[in-house]
Amino acid sequence: MNSDVQIAGDPLAIPHLLPPVPAHPATVAGFAGLARAIAADRASWAPLVRYDATTRWYHRLRAVPQAPGATSAAPVGYEVWLLSWVPGQGSGRHDHGRSSGVLTVLEGELTEHAADGPRTLTAGAQRVFAPGYVHEVVNDSLKPAVSLHVYFPGLTDMPMHPSQAAAPGVVAAPPEVLAP
Repeated sequence: MNSDVQIAGDPLAIPHLLPPVPAHPATVAGFAGLARAIAADRASWAPLVRYDATTRWYHRLRAVPQAPGATSAAPVGYEVWLLSWVPGQGSGRHDHGRSSGVLTVLEGELTEHAADGPRTLTAGAQRVFAPGYVHEVVNDSLKPAVSLHVYFPGLTDMPMHPSQAAAPGVVAAPPEVLAP
């Protein structure tokens, strides 16, 4: 007895029969999936990584504009960035302007400091954030780290925010007290 695979061959072995990978994810889950797919393709990003002790190193892997003729309801354009972090390097407190994002740790360990406290992110961890989300990312470990960042729409602004760290001996007021 013959099976469809015996008769027609394996459809997964014939690229033209596979559904196309969408150039423009349309959901947060789609962007998180894009980040996981890029993370899984280590051969595409690992040779690009550089470590710089004087400044954070970064490389734009991909910049995809909004689909031609797209309306406001259509998927937005996006950018994919690769960053390395030597021990002690951090981003400073910032947000991403009008961009949402997905942060994926590829190697090592990073600490994210946000309003809800610090969070340790190990390889494979993902964080999704909306416009205006304020955080700081730091490599508090003793080994280098690498992360992947997807911003949609593409990153055009990264406002810095004053540190909430208090001087030694000074107790900082909680954020809700400092808010107008």
